Amino acid sequence: MILTDHVVLVDENDQVLGIEEKIKAHELALLHRAFSVFIYRRQEDLIEFLLQQRHQNKYHCGGLWTNTCCSHPRLNEDVLLAGQRRLNEELSINIPLNFVDTFIYKTKFDNGLTEHELDHVLVGEFDASQTIVLEPTEAQAFRWITVEQLEEELSAKPSCFTPWFKNAFDLVLEEICPKL
Repeated sequence: MILTDHVVLVDENDQVLGIEEKIKAHELALLHRAFSVFIYRRQEDLIEFLLQQRHQNKYHCGGLWTNTCCSHPRLNEDVLLAGQRRLNEELSINIPLNFVDTFIYKTKFDNGLTEHELDHVLVGEFDASQTIVLEPTEAQAFRWITVEQLEEELSAKPSCFTPWFKNAFDLVLEEICPKL
């Protein structure tokens, strides 16, 4: 069994119930553990967030803009360490992350899959000495965007973003930005 092809099934309290093959969990709309990573940088008196555009061929939400990276932790893998691992695998970024909060969402897609996740929102500050290198099977583009620009885009073109993005971003704004 390859654990990277599996997700960790959880209840509403994030208690582990078992594992399931990733696509089957999405076909059956099973609640599973996930994480969404947000990386920011300071540019003078502005804060910018790093977004990625999901690769067009992803099993759902291909071509949509989303947080810096997101994925599923492996069984018994610490969520913060899983976020750091995926951040390195998808964008070649190696920085520490901090936990913000969790939320549950459920979205059905046109392809018959349903995303039903208990999402751990993680955040980290970008180290400008690092170079961003996209993993081409995961993301097709990335960009830095200010909070103001991002809020305008979310309002004007919400369909250009993944369904979980706004919920996760709102948590980051509520919990992190006032402290920066």
